[in-house]
Amino acid sequence: MSEREPVTLEFLACQLDRMLADLASLRDDVNVLTAIVQRLDNSHTRLLTEIRATHSQVSRHGERLRRLESLAPTDSDNRN
Repeated sequence: MSEREPVTLEFLACQLDRMLADLASLRDDVNVLTAIVQRLDNSHTRLLTEIRATHSQVSRHGERLRRLESLAPTDSDNRN
């Protein structure tokens, strides 16, 4: 077994500083990822709203077209 150097307070302080720096870096990474997810969630919500509005619009146009078609004269009406 090899001999290890004794653990000093200076060594522990350096390790603690390194761990705190790593923790701060991880916290920044989590904040960035959270912002990305929130942006995607907002985009998804807006996209769903737009799709629903488009669906309603298409339905209204379809209803209007059916009403117009029911009022339009047919070819058999023109022959009489």
